[in-house]
Amino acid sequence: MEHGCLNLTEAVRSVHLLKIDGYAATTTMSSSDCIKFRWNIDGYEWEIRFYHYCKTVSAPPPPCPAGTRRLFQYAACTSKEYWVALKLTLLGRARAGKVRANLSCRLVDPSHKHEPSKVESVSYIFEYVGNVSPELLLMKTDDVAASGYLRNGSLLLECTITVLKGLPDIVIPGKKDVPLPIPSSDLHRHLGELLQGQRGADVTFVLDSGERFPAHKNILAARSPVFMAEFFGHMNERSSQSVRIEDMQADIFKSMLHFIYTDMAPELDEEPEAVTTMAQHLLAAADRYGLNRLKMICEGKLCGGIDVDTVATTLALAEQHNCSLLKSKCVEFIARSPETLDAVLATDGYKHLVEICPLVLTELVKAAHGRGN
Repeated sequence: MEHGCLNLTEAVRSVHLLKIDGYAATTTMSSSDCIKFRWNIDGYEWEIRFYHYCKTVSAPPPPCPAGTRRLFQYAACTSKEYWVALKLTLLGRARAGKVRANLSCRLVDPSHKHEPSKVESVSYIFEYVGNVSPELLLMKTDDVAASGYLRNGSLLLECTITVLKGLPDIVIPGKKDVPLPIPSSDLHRHLGELLQGQRGADVTFVLDSGERFPAHKNILAARSPVFMAEFFGHMNERSSQSVRIEDMQADIFKSMLHFIYTDMAPELDEEPEAVTTMAQHLLAAADRYGLNRLKMICEGKLCGGIDVDTVATTLALAEQHNCSLLKSKCVEFIARSPETLDAVLATDGYKHLVEICPLVLTELVKAAHGRGN
């Protein structure tokens, strides 16, 4: 009997709530305009584009009256429908030549008076940078106002991105000798339990607040070049069992430790302002200890949450920690219109930006001048 080959896959799924404030104003956007949201899933950078799609609908020509002959051909009747639509875009390169992903979305009512709308989805195979899925038509624009999902001028969308991960082929010799399916790796869970249980900890971090965090030098050094230098280089911490951590909040340090042990970032599902603050502090901590993946995750989260109140402080952070993508997004946001620029200039964050990063103002001026032209 010939051997068969069964290819197994597992899915990485991420769910996000996207809030469209001032929805009525978005209906004036052309089909080429869109609102963009970004986040990282399975090591890929993804972008959801929200826009209004114009769909041309054709109707058959009217029938000929009884007893008459058609003397000329009626042109088909056409009309236009406008839909709330989304597309999924891959911003990075597919590791295995291609990556399969699905975008599903539904409207939700934050007051819970209405059940969520019907789930609409689109699946696509992404093969290159900038590959865009077909459009996902969620609801006709004319039906949104009466649907009950529009609350205080805002529309809330629940979007789910599912990415399929390929696993190595498993050869099945035959019915009498079928190997057991290989479970997913649970290394992150075991290391997380090691951190939580503190067994075998050989170093304790003491924060300014007095809170103490026991940990393991070997694991820290394997994950961070900074800890490697501290514990196995020629620094004073090499033989120390207690290390002082200055200028870092306890919840930020705890989240960073959790990432070091489990390679998992916090969900960041709190209020937008709290999410931005958490991501800003966590990005600074990641850069401080050379945790590049965590730094990129925080950078992606901040790119998707830029607003007038936080853009100046986020720009200062991007300049200080060499986040080129985040910096360009902030500059683009500030310079997009004179009204936005004036609003940002009036924030306390802008005063902070002027004090610590005066050179970045030149780039803002150039960007604003270029937009004006």
